[in-house]
Amino acid sequence: MLAPGIGSLDARGRPLKSVLIVTDAWKPQINGVVRSLERVSEVLEADGLKVHFLTPLEFNTVPMPGYGEIRLSITTRRRVFAMIDRLAPDAIHIATEGPLGFIARRYCMKRGVPFATSYHTQFPEYLRARVPVPVRFTYDYLRRFHEPARYCLVPTRSIAERLVAHGFRNVVLWSRGVDTHLYDPAKRKETLPEGAWPRPWFLYVGRVSVEKNIEAFLRLDLPGTKLVVGEGPSRKTLMAHYPRAVFTGARTGEALATLYASADCFVFPSRTDTFGLVLLEALASGTPVAAYPVPGPLDVVGNSGAGVLSEDLGAAARAALQIPREYCRRYAEGFTWAESAAQFRRYLPQISVKP
Repeated sequence: MLAPGIGSLDARGRPLKSVLIVTDAWKPQINGVVRSLERVSEVLEADGLKVHFLTPLEFNTVPMPGYGEIRLSITTRRRVFAMIDRLAPDAIHIATEGPLGFIARRYCMKRGVPFATSYHTQFPEYLRARVPVPVRFTYDYLRRFHEPARYCLVPTRSIAERLVAHGFRNVVLWSRGVDTHLYDPAKRKETLPEGAWPRPWFLYVGRVSVEKNIEAFLRLDLPGTKLVVGEGPSRKTLMAHYPRAVFTGARTGEALATLYASADCFVFPSRTDTFGLVLLEALASGTPVAAYPVPGPLDVVGNSGAGVLSEDLGAAARAALQIPREYCRRYAEGFTWAESAAQFRRYLPQISVKP
């Protein structure tokens, strides 16, 4: 059962003026956590709410083992506590379970300050893909982290139900949006400067790592060309094993939007994503989706007709080629960052008395 929301007002009904978002995931990382926090903060700022961020950019960092581009902050509790005191926010949202998230959580618990958290990544499944750790152990650990929060924001109902099954009692829904100005079918090109690849183009965008299950895509017997856009620890190995696929490296902005719009099908092989912003970005670009029927695709695409979900990923990719591109675009237009920001704001428990 989902936890009820009370909105972002204190006991006297006063509106929020500022919020502190604490996140261990931040630029220069390119991922769904960073993009979601950026876009939501832009909407909140435009709506008059001052948004402060506490990120690894404020501290010395070391690379996370196995995820070199993820930087872990080296700091002290005293320093972080002092920074939060100086900001004196009206509300605190802890976005990640990393070093900064833990210290901010400790701050809130020690000062008796209500706070919210969010769950972005299926760490139990990610960890299990790398080392033989039972997922129930990791879920127990994560439940203890999020338990003191007033709300734990999750991206889809499927993920909410999974967390509730593992003992979470404070989950609420926080969906995502898509930039329909950047991701636009009008940016479609039949050829690109990178190369004249045979059609159809089957596109993957995201981190190139084992938990994304990219090999399930690369092993498919499909016509045309497979495009892999992104960076990650598995890229060199996959390039060596699948020389016929095109690995472009990371792309952002207009270059990424052009690739989305120019593809004929977006293939999403992950079984462990909580949402998959790339699904909406592809659909907004007019590109139909092929994916497994798992959380993320089930919630974003479902039975909408904008994609094909099947345990036979190759059959799904071939069938998705028949979906009208204009239908995909219309469906994606129903997901807005304005609504996502409104949901986020609704679950900001306000600090009534400053510590």
